[in-house]
Order: sequence, then C-alpha cells, then structure tokens
Amino acid sequence: MSDSQLSLLFGGDFSVGKDSATYLEGVNDLLDSADVRMFQLEEPYTKELLESAGPYKVTSVLDPIIGKVDLVTLSGNHFYDYGETGVHDTIEWCHDNGIVCVGGGSTAEEARQPGFFEKDGVRIGVLAWNVIGSKYTFATPNRGGTNGLQFTRAWVPESQLDQTTKQLRIEFDTHSLKEPVEFSEKFWGHNYLEPSALLQMADDIRAAKAQCDVLIAYYHMGYVHQPVIVNDWERLIAHMAIDAGADAVTASHSHVAHGVEVYRDAPIFYGLNNFVMWVPQLSPNFKGKIPGDKDSGNEEWIKARVKRFGFVPDPEYPTYPFHPESVYCPVAKFIIKKDADGAHIAQTRMVLMKTEKSGIPYVHGQDEAGRETLNYMQSITQKAGLNAVFDWDGDEVIVHD
Repeated sequence: MSDSQLSLLFGGDFSVGKDSATYLEGVNDLLDSADVRMFQLEEPYTKELLESAGPYKVTSVLDPIIGKVDLVTLSGNHFYDYGETGVHDTIEWCHDNGIVCVGGGSTAEEARQPGFFEKDGVRIGVLAWNVIGSKYTFATPNRGGTNGLQFTRAWVPESQLDQTTKQLRIEFDTHSLKEPVEFSEKFWGHNYLEPSALLQMADDIRAAKAQCDVLIAYYHMGYVHQPVIVNDWERLIAHMAIDAGADAVTASHSHVAHGVEVYRDAPIFYGLNNFVMWVPQLSPNFKGKIPGDKDSGNEEWIKARVKRFGFVPDPEYPTYPFHPESVYCPVAKFIIKKDADGAHIAQTRMVLMKTEKSGIPYVHGQDEAGRETLNYMQSITQKAGLNAVFDWDGDEVIVHD
C-alpha cells in the first residue's frame, strides 16, 4: 500500500492439476504485484485420491498458490462434485494456508457467510452465490455445498413462448391460472429466481457492508460457452446488489468473457472467464484413465458436449478445451483509496490476459495480443448493450461509463 491506496485483483475461474506451478508462470508477477488477490476456485480438492476424481484433484496441487491468493470463492456448480469430502477438505486446506474462502460451506448457514480480508487498515468483504445450480450443489441445513440463490423451475408449453426468442410471454390475466390446464405438446424449462431469495440476498449484502469498508458481490452465473449474451436477470441481480450496498460485482462460470457495465458508478464484470484452467479431460483427444485404472468414459460426454454447446474444442489446446473465444481473459482490478471518510473504490481497471496453446495465460499490455483482447472486450460489451468504456493507461485499461 502506498499513498493511502491499495490494489485488489479479482480473477475468474481457477483450476489446476498436473504440473500446476507451470500454469501459474504467466500470472505470478501479476499476483505478486497486487496488495489483495482473489479468484473463483472452480473445483473441490481432496487430501487423498478418490476413485470418483481425476488423479490430480488432490489439495497438494494447490500448493503453488499459497501466498499468492488471499480469498477464493467456492460457489461454483462443481463444488459438490466429490461430496462432503471435497467440501470439507477444500475448506480445511484454505483455512490451513491462511486463505479466506466464501460461498461454500458444510451447511447452508456457513456457506451464506461473508468472508473478510484486512490489509493496511482496509477491511474488504466478499459474498458469493451459486446462481445457476444445479440445486444438488446448494448447501442445506444438514449438508454441505454452495450458497445457492434459490430458483423455481417451470416447464412452459412451447406455444406459450415467444417464437422468436423462445422466452415466456407475460400474461397478465391470471384468472385462467386458477384451474388446471392440459397441454399435449413440447415443454421448455425455465428457471425463475425466488423473490424471497433476492430479498434475502439484499439483506445479506446490507449486513456485510456494515462490517467492512469495501464489499464485492460475486455470482457464479453466465450463459455457459456462449459469447456476448448477458441475460436480463443477471443485470437485475447485479443492480440489486449495488442498490443494497455492494461496491462492485464480479461473475464467472461461462468460460468465455462477458461484457462490463457501470451502474451508479459501481463496476459490474458479468463474465471474468477463466483465470487459470487445466481440464485436459474435456479435450477431444483425451484418452486418460481415472483412479482404479478405469477408462475415463469421456468420449461420449465429449460428443454430447459438442452437440450441447455448439463448438468443437481446438485440439491444439489440449488442456484448455473451451470455446475459441475463451482465450481472452480479463482480470478486474480495483484501486481502493483510504481517506478521512473511510475506504472506497476510487478507480476500476482491467488487466488483459490471453491463454496460449500451452494452456498458460499471459498478461499483455499494449502489444498485439493486448490490443486484440481489448478489442474483444469492447465488442462484446457493446453488443450486449452495456455502457462501460475502456481507455488505455500504460499497460492496463481504465473502466468507466
């Protein structure tokens, strides 16, 4: 901290495995340069090898990030992949290594709690939610998991959807809803956020803000593997968070970057994409084994994944098998100033990274890759109808409206 200010980095999804230190070589200097470092820990890890997990999903592969990250969010859709063991071991590893974790817990009440990190007299709080499910990953009073933002799933007859957008037409005449109706046609599933969950979210934000100087609300949300799209409900959540007192909103999940908005002078990063990701098991050419010397069985899932998401991963990125546009990886950077009235976010910046075929992300300034990444961020922000403006300042980008 210098001149009564500090820098806070918030990255997207993070997952490592074999030779984990190698995949950090492009971000080590960035992490070392910041006062406070945060990202989304995308998967759980266990102390001992589980038959249900890959051979590198053990906590020891996380050792290279010790001392390089101060807080991780655990509210991702994979956090319950290894059940209670994964939840317990991941949280214990974080605690043992001085890393604050938030958004996941052994019960719903624990998962719901904010996390706080203090640096040079500035107290920073983070709350984190899993918005996209599945509900099986949401913690309950008796079981571990994520801090879920509850929703109801409704199955809507195709004839009741707008045929252009496949979105539900809003009908204001509710008299017909008082009697059961029979349909014999295809139905589409839609998730609707529970109003009570949104009200609880706002209450939790207000309570957490009263305990810290700067509060960040993180949401695991986004249209997975689909560029540009930012849903109206995502904007509603983010706006509600800021209205309730959050100083900034960050999000990831979609494994592609999404645009940036400034609302009431507060930044909203709708999709930070990946920070560091190592997932060779999703590559089209993956033929590996899982514990017990069993075939991975991934061939059929890889085919289904291509059909579901509409793209074929580039085999030249064997450990990074994502959408072609997922190579562009922004990192949010907040400059926090402290004065007589307290601490606040004085400026929002963006650090630009691009992931190479090696699967290693590298930081770029005003070189060809940096300009390419910034052009991408400008394009998806504008196409999504968001208002953020980006200006170079040295090798970083200032974000404003």
